[in-house]
Amino acid sequence: MRIHLLIAALSGALVSGLVSASGLDQLHSFLDSTKTARGAFAQSVSSKSGRKPQQSTGVFAMQRPGKFRWSYETPYPQLLVSDGKQFWSYDPELKQAVSKRLGQALGSSPAALLAGGDLDKTFELRDAGAADGIEFVEATPKQSDAGFTRVRLGLRDNMPASMEIQDSFGQTTLLRFTQFERNPALDSGQFRFVPPKGADVVSD
Repeated sequence: MRIHLLIAALSGALVSGLVSASGLDQLHSFLDSTKTARGAFAQSVSSKSGRKPQQSTGVFAMQRPGKFRWSYETPYPQLLVSDGKQFWSYDPELKQAVSKRLGQALGSSPAALLAGGDLDKTFELRDAGAADGIEFVEATPKQSDAGFTRVRLGLRDNMPASMEIQDSFGQTTLLRFTQFERNPALDSGQFRFVPPKGADVVSD
């Protein structure tokens, strides 16, 4: 399973007579005000076949633009790391590390989308309504080879709450952020990856 993803968060619309931001306002304000972030997530991946969704959980850290560490912890460990230029995917059980240029990895990792640069240059963005106190933004990639067809971002209280990604193979990945801390101090060393001794290294 190789995943896909995007972002969220901040500013104004009307909900129960109170002023809250539209999805696009929240998204652009979040991008402007967020340099670093860390947190935890729960992920569910379902397919057209109707098979039982695959569930996973993990933690992440990011530093915009382009640096991130996205670690799946259950049910199987997997690590996605970028130093802003090079993207690494490491499977500890297979002892296999895959490397590619970060620009080629945008369709492979939700973290790459969260930590990316100017989304307006990469996606067609539009407000997509609200439900249960969450404002939604729909993002459609401008490049046909992005690896996914649509991303639906959920924003609440100026922070990412959820992300739903539909890929080119009919899979739907739903991420719910169970924790999201904005602008913490982060150790830059966690965004560098050195393949463990004995690992099989593949470069694209």
